[in-house]
Amino acid sequence: MSGHSKWENIKRKKGVEDKKRGQVFSRFARQITTAIREGGSADPENNSRLRAVIEEAKTVNMPKSNIDRLLQKGEGQKDLATFWLEGYGPQGLAVMIEIATDNRQRSTQEIKNIFHRFQGSLAEPGSVAFQFERLGVVKTPVLSEEIILGAGEWGAVDFKQEKETTIFYLSPEKLNSFKENLVKQKIKILFTDWAMIAKNPVRIDNSREIKGFLKEIEEHNDILRAFTNLGLKKR
Repeated sequence: MSGHSKWENIKRKKGVEDKKRGQVFSRFARQITTAIREGGSADPENNSRLRAVIEEAKTVNMPKSNIDRLLQKGEGQKDLATFWLEGYGPQGLAVMIEIATDNRQRSTQEIKNIFHRFQGSLAEPGSVAFQFERLGVVKTPVLSEEIILGAGEWGAVDFKQEKETTIFYLSPEKLNSFKENLVKQKIKILFTDWAMIAKNPVRIDNSREIKGFLKEIEEHNDILRAFTNLGLKKR
């Protein structure tokens, strides 16, 4: 009986992991579909947004066969409506959400319900967006101070050093020229895209409520990307 119990636990755990993996792959499938339509091409070489999404999908081990299948369907894929929702989550957390769906009303209601469950609410268009700035994002391996200083002359307005990467932020219009300068310096580009960056991140507690809210947002299949003004309180 003990062995049977362990076997059931393993199966249950695997089932949960498979479900989560499927949700992640579904979200990336929508992102790829949207990138193809918005970029006007199913060729990653001619569609920078599509190329960025594919690179990110690879980091979560999305099967190449899945990606190739979506690319083969190309511009003929089922049309999805894309739009943004804005709102305030628990502790007044400002949230910007990009959505792709075949049923706008259903998706909006489901996301509205998530906000309500965590004592938040959706907001009128523009009432949250002013707190964010649309910036290009370029990720590279860790770079020297000399290169980072030079990046300011190429258009970078800010940067962040992480354990194994350097992340630059710049005007989306300068992305191409910035990448060209990196290539000239023979610097590997790990990732490039754009994001909504909070102008003034707020310091709030990373409570169970915040974690639960962000988890539900992350796992919703219709949400392509979500941005917040979260800045954790220092302990």
